[in-house]
Amino acid sequence: MPSDQLQQIVCCFGQPVAGNPTQYMMEKAFARAGLDWRYLTLEVPPEGLADAVRGLRAMGFQGGNLTIPHKVAVIPLLDRLTPAAEMMGAVNCMIREGDQLVGENTDGKGFVQSLRELLDPAGKKVVLLGAGGAARAVGIETALAGAAQFTVVNRDPGRGETLAKLIQEKTNVPTAFVAWQGDYAPPPDTDVLINCTSIGLNDPSGRVPVDFNTVPQTCVVADVVFNPAETLFLKAAKARGCKALDGLGMLVNQGAIAFRRWTGVEPDTGVMRDAVEEFLEA
Repeated sequence: MPSDQLQQIVCCFGQPVAGNPTQYMMEKAFARAGLDWRYLTLEVPPEGLADAVRGLRAMGFQGGNLTIPHKVAVIPLLDRLTPAAEMMGAVNCMIREGDQLVGENTDGKGFVQSLRELLDPAGKKVVLLGAGGAARAVGIETALAGAAQFTVVNRDPGRGETLAKLIQEKTNVPTAFVAWQGDYAPPPDTDVLINCTSIGLNDPSGRVPVDFNTVPQTCVVADVVFNPAETLFLKAAKARGCKALDGLGMLVNQGAIAFRRWTGVEPDTGVMRDAVEEFLEA
């Protein structure tokens, strides 16, 4: 661990995100753990990313997070990646190890931890709605957790087919692509249905086009959106009788993984979730 005689700093490089509670959550967790650490949110344009990473190294920051549009562009600026981040080709977390910066992706790991509270993904058939960065992270980590089969559903065939190919080639889990047209009807043997799009983010009326009359009631329905915690997608799932998993668990768990890697200390995830809920209610 770094010296407890010095204040330590981690940061987030990226564009401002409305309603992002990560800084508030992390600082509450640092305080609960008795750590004199700070989490800084820094707006960094694409052309400034290389300078920002050099500054992070020079100033001795212990690591940081990355948001859109930096998750892929940062890779050549790091010393190495974890195996999962290498599979995904995207990084949302930088960790200082000695003189090196290591790229990690905590999003998918955070999702799998959250999912396991309701269902073990091993041997399950999973449908991913969307083919962006969240779908990539969730797909790879759920495959590594033992999922048996994936279906990627996306409006853009190019992106959808690319993600399906990536999951299958990197993890050897059979993965199919389905073009998203109108209200998607999941297969009757679907075990887990995951909204990995941003539909509903900061928009309680945002509707994910899914025909819930066809969703099996035994299915776990999950949303990566955390604000609002109960999206229209999850309300429809509950009305159907399905178990629903909100995005707060994923947000807290991925933050807890980063916290451990940066500090070597086990965070109080209850404090972290309370902080997120308090932030969103403010």
